[in-house]
Amino acid sequence: MTEHQLAASGRPTDEQRYARQIRYAPIGSDGQARLGASRAAIVGLGALGSVAAQHLARAGVGFIRLIDRDVLEWSNLQRQVLYTEDDVARMLPKAEAAAARLQAVNSSIVLEPVIADVTGLNAEALLGDVDIIIDGSDNFSVRYLINDVSLKHGIPWIYGGVVGATGMSMNFHPGEGKLPCFRCLFPAPPATGAVDTCDTAGVLAPAVDVVASLQAAEALKLLSGNRAAMRGTLLQLDLWYHQWMPLQVGSSRRDDCPACGHQQYDYLEQRHAEPAAAALCGRATVQITPADGAQPVSLGELEKRLVRIGEVERNPFLLRFRRDEEIVVVLFADGRALIQGTEDPLVARRVYAELFGV
Repeated sequence: MTEHQLAASGRPTDEQRYARQIRYAPIGSDGQARLGASRAAIVGLGALGSVAAQHLARAGVGFIRLIDRDVLEWSNLQRQVLYTEDDVARMLPKAEAAAARLQAVNSSIVLEPVIADVTGLNAEALLGDVDIIIDGSDNFSVRYLINDVSLKHGIPWIYGGVVGATGMSMNFHPGEGKLPCFRCLFPAPPATGAVDTCDTAGVLAPAVDVVASLQAAEALKLLSGNRAAMRGTLLQLDLWYHQWMPLQVGSSRRDDCPACGHQQYDYLEQRHAEPAAAALCGRATVQITPADGAQPVSLGELEKRLVRIGEVERNPFLLRFRRDEEIVVVLFADGRALIQGTEDPLVARRVYAELFGV
């Protein structure tokens, strides 16, 4: 079918659909064609991922793999822009709901929903055949996996994170000069409970939109052939207090970095696994065992963070936190947790990740 026939049938040509984008000189017709031939993967279809996915789909990126392990909940609707109350009522997986919404927006692109954890077992299969990876995971273990795949396969990726009204984003380009990788900047994950998460500190939806839009803009620069226009700083922002802080990190590459310095892909090779989950028979409880090398937990510091959002009890050996009427979390000083109120390891891992960011 010719473009004239497509237009006559009611379906727009690329020139019609992307007219305003094509008129933007740095993209033009050639850049739009590049976008249409590009492949992207988005890891996590929550707040950041849903905004970034919408921008990439509307811009005409030809193939987008949508990866998420979660099912929608009511609390998602405040900031996760792709979803509706009906999606929650139907208990749809985020990846499937996102793909359906975006396909209705742009039927000319290929969307591949994947309902899965990204682990050392599947990361290369899910991420190794794309032109760019966008981080919407809000999970340090997954970011280290993305970093390993990026370095091993030479695939750029864009980091993003938001808590409260503050956010961060950075572009990573493997093999380019002395630029650092993610593990250079963050050699190890923070100790369990040492930093706030969206569950403990909340999140302002506009801050999510800003960071995810920055991620999407950087992706569109790269995929349209405008690599030189990409930002070279680690950008920190606070939308509430009107602060924008670009940090120069060009000299932060570490020669002793296991990942980019020695090509040791520890997370990809599962030397550092995600927390392991095991259901405890007959107890409606799942035990979460932290990854090897996890740092000890400060129960006192963690109590200060969790008391803002639920009931907390603590003794010298453990902390007990009632998340809601159904879920109770018992956390030990070594990072091990019992998630009471569920027998589903995926639900338990999601609760653990939401509270502790790992």
